[in-house]
Amino acid sequence: MFSRYKKPDKGTPPAKNTTQPAQSAAPAAEPQEVPKVLRRPSPVASAQAVSQDKDKKRKERLAEIKVELHKRLLDNLNLAALEHAAEKDLRQEIVAISAEALEDMSIVLTREERAMLNQELFDEVTGLGPLEPLLKDDTVNDILVNGPQQIFIERDGKLELSNITFKDERHLLRIIDKIVSAVGRRVDESNPYVDARLADGSRFNAMVPPIAVDGSLVSIRKFKKEKLAIDDLVKFGAFTEEMAAYLQAAVSTRLNVIVSGGTGSGKTTTLNALSSFIDNSERILTIEDTAELQLQQIHVGRMESRPPNVEGKGAVSQRDCLKNALRMRPDRIIVGETRGEEVIDMLQAMNTGHDGSMTTIHANSARDGVSRLENMIAMAGIEMPIKAVRSQIASAVNLIVQASRLQDGSRRMTSITEITGMEGDVITMQEIFRFQRTGLTPDNKIIGHFTATGVRSHFSDRFRMWGYDLPATIFEPMAAE
Repeated sequence: MFSRYKKPDKGTPPAKNTTQPAQSAAPAAEPQEVPKVLRRPSPVASAQAVSQDKDKKRKERLAEIKVELHKRLLDNLNLAALEHAAEKDLRQEIVAISAEALEDMSIVLTREERAMLNQELFDEVTGLGPLEPLLKDDTVNDILVNGPQQIFIERDGKLELSNITFKDERHLLRIIDKIVSAVGRRVDESNPYVDARLADGSRFNAMVPPIAVDGSLVSIRKFKKEKLAIDDLVKFGAFTEEMAAYLQAAVSTRLNVIVSGGTGSGKTTTLNALSSFIDNSERILTIEDTAELQLQQIHVGRMESRPPNVEGKGAVSQRDCLKNALRMRPDRIIVGETRGEEVIDMLQAMNTGHDGSMTTIHANSARDGVSRLENMIAMAGIEMPIKAVRSQIASAVNLIVQASRLQDGSRRMTSITEITGMEGDVITMQEIFRFQRTGLTPDNKIIGHFTATGVRSHFSDRFRMWGYDLPATIFEPMAAE
């Protein structure tokens, strides 16, 4: 079949045809496509393969050199003096030790390789090694480590695999230990998971083997340095100016607000933005597991819960903080996230003069949020009739703001719902604003618009009494753009 691709036998050259004129010769068969198995590799493909192989070997070589240089740095640097050393001096010392070590090992590197190696060594000594560039990248929201060779990042709501890796599991464990030991925590086989806060305020969670089967798992939710105001969120399309005007009236007139949503939906960002409407004359106390809120008022007292120490003692829960906060004359209490028995004290605080308090919960809708509150009360071991539980919720919570991360990665305030009271055993609610989805673009971007439902706010009279006379047009349904 493939005989026409064989080289002709040198001993029997092909016979020449002398009987027919050249012009009457039968037309030659059209050349067939050469099967891929018989083709020679493309010069371009071969060059790319060689280049990739060289890059891989170069990275492995640099990684080995970095490990050796890091050992020498630890032997030569005065680690106790690192905290007080100026960055310029430390960089110069690292460059000097690195140059001396490379000379001893008879290793020659290019200027670019030396610069890259010295930066990585600086990050290893002072920062979090390979994670340091990701922490400095403002476009990265989340860093997710699945073992030493797989680091995902989230940008604009979308996950992507980064080209950054750790050398091995020991390298990853060393960075984890560096983080947790800085905040007085530990992580090992007997205590294989840990929550912590980085120096910049980012939220850190880690789980190590044997619980993490394929290598240590790390999740870092980065701390946003810039404070997003309501105007910023409106500009980004998280909600509309009409919704912002309504929320300003709700917060300013001291309605109790719950921000509901899933993981990564923007609950904390929304809570931060809503808090900007609180007057500077009020005393605010915040309670969080990991301090993330960035309130812009003058009079703010911040509290953070604490896990037990190595001996299993010294734990301070959110509920402990909340009970103590009630004795500190707060005008408003803001709980970063309600997820357990502290819900009892939170609802009681909302019911006993601390109007305008706010918190977040994990739920997929306003109705689910109410059910979640009921479940948390039941899980706290409080034996109350369901009607009494619902009555407590209905009288404490005025507004549920639903935040969602949509399938295209965008974050929207998909619903604003008022709790209006009780009818029998059922909590009554009415939706004031919602996000209406209308379609999907070819590149999977969600098409939709915000609209009022046409229902007049249950708190319109309250708004008017406090000086917020919202025009009736705010509550009129909006046409799709």
